[in-house]
Amino acid sequence: MENNTIYTAKDFKSDQYVRWCPGCGDHAVVNTLQKAMAELGIPPHMTAVISGIGCSSRLPYYMNTYGFHTIHGRASAIATGVKVANPELTVWQITGDGDCLAIGGNHFIHAVRRNVDLNIILLNNKIYGLTKGQYSPTSDRGAVTKSSPYGTVEDPFIPAELAFGARGTFFARSIDVDLSVAKEVMVEAARHKGASVVEILQNCVIFNDKIHSFVADKEFRAERTIHLKHGEKMLFGKNNEKGLVLDGLKLKVVTIGKNGVTLDDILTHDVTDQDGTLHRMLAMMDGHELPLAVGVIRSVEAPVYDQEVKAQVESVRAQTNKRTLREYLLTRDTWEVK
Repeated sequence: MENNTIYTAKDFKSDQYVRWCPGCGDHAVVNTLQKAMAELGIPPHMTAVISGIGCSSRLPYYMNTYGFHTIHGRASAIATGVKVANPELTVWQITGDGDCLAIGGNHFIHAVRRNVDLNIILLNNKIYGLTKGQYSPTSDRGAVTKSSPYGTVEDPFIPAELAFGARGTFFARSIDVDLSVAKEVMVEAARHKGASVVEILQNCVIFNDKIHSFVADKEFRAERTIHLKHGEKMLFGKNNEKGLVLDGLKLKVVTIGKNGVTLDDILTHDVTDQDGTLHRMLAMMDGHELPLAVGVIRSVEAPVYDQEVKAQVESVRAQTNKRTLREYLLTRDTWEVK
């Protein structure tokens, strides 16, 4: 049914007081998500927001949509159930690096592998905030936290690497302070058919303040991040004077006008490249030797799990006249116990 209603962010705001620490990056995320939903034009009653446990997982309370604050690590599983049970709903999963990649890691990779039509917003602050500052699966090696007072002795998960390893069809990234890019990737995630993973680099002012400042601070964000756009040259820098090229099998930063480099030499971004090799390379850049990639990095078509399930159910129904569970069970092998 066509919907001609024009929505604003206010239509998606609940009447609940927002209970996050002042300065927490989650404030920007919920406000941006409400604006993205308004732009999409999908009614609140056709939208569901599912979360697990953690600071970010409080977000459903602040949305004037259907919502479910579930249990630790199980948001992907429950969101999958919601989408399969009612494919017409637009389903958002809100999760944190601890909730999603520790206890919830298995559910996450299988939701991505199955290509369930979910919009997964993964807020990554590299710390457990709600439980007061333990290191998380994305904390850097050597991170000093409440549970690693002498520094961690393990390497972190990289969300992009997990998503690509699970054959993800959509991956995007933004920073909590870059609201325009954050809204852009949320809108594109919702328009994608299949599992969309959006990593938001988010700041925890209490337990991991400025963890992303190396790329997030405005004074050098232009030099350490690259905003990728489909069909456009991979340019960055304060004056877009730098770009990315392939040097053998690796990406390399070059400056236009130096050593004979021209705009034509710079790579053009193609989010639809099924091969995905270049997408992986772009997603793994970290802002040091190569700029951190933000924007939509990958968006390809593939069979969608919930659509496949719906089609299968309709196909089986068309081939049988059994319409109740009892009728179906009585067509199978039966035993009588006396």
